[in-house]
Amino acid sequence: MEFTVIIEQDEDGIYVASVPEIQGCYTQAKTIPELLERIKEAIELCLETDNEGIKPMKFIGLQKLQFKKYQTINS
Repeated sequence: MEFTVIIEQDEDGIYVASVPEIQGCYTQAKTIPELLERIKEAIELCLETDNEGIKPMKFIGLQKLQFKKYQTINS
């Protein structure tokens, strides 16, 4: 099986990995190598507990969109 892993970095510099195909499958770490080990373990645990409900999807791509800050006016 092959899964897409999304890697982000929070405001404190911690890396966060999630697997869109597996609900609730995520982890965090201070380094990328540590993060990859942890997400592999998380995927294995998820597969052990709910292998039937997991359906891998084909990764197509990412798109970044920019928005101007939205400001509300209080009356």
